[in-house]
Amino acid sequence: MLIPSFEKKLMKTLIVLISVFIISIVFTTLFCKKADVILSGKIAMSAMLIFAAIGHFAFHQGMAMMLPDYIPFKIEIVYITGILELAAAIGLLLPKRSVLTAWLLIAFFILILPANIYAAIQEIDFQNMNIEGKGLSYHCLRVPLQLLFIAWTFFFVLKIQTTRSPD
Repeated sequence: MLIPSFEKKLMKTLIVLISVFIISIVFTTLFCKKADVILSGKIAMSAMLIFAAIGHFAFHQGMAMMLPDYIPFKIEIVYITGILELAAAIGLLLPKRSVLTAWLLIAFFILILPANIYAAIQEIDFQNMNIEGKGLSYHCLRVPLQLLFIAWTFFFVLKIQTTRSPD
């Protein structure tokens, strides 16, 4: 079964997340003699955030279409959210900043979800800058994916930090 193009676009972030996670596990096993699943989870989320941030700069006009008309400074918001994703990618990998970054990232994922729902309802295709997207069928995939990102961040940063003994 062929995956429609809108699903491929949505799946790219998931593919980046999972493939970088697997590659990181392999590398930590080879170089540390033991798989570091937690570090691999953080690296994978950071890579996914960098991938997503690139989209904010490459497709800024289309992403601005994802915001309702009453919101001003759409292009600037798209750039700022791209910068925030880059900052979060770095923050997750800094031990002294990872917990704060994780909480802020979870809040970020929750705050951007309405824009994704709006884009789905309006059938916005941000890569092609038109309103010929797949609409609500995209929404059916996007919300669970957003929940996965939240759960991933919680598990690999917050849950682990609270269950590990202090250094």
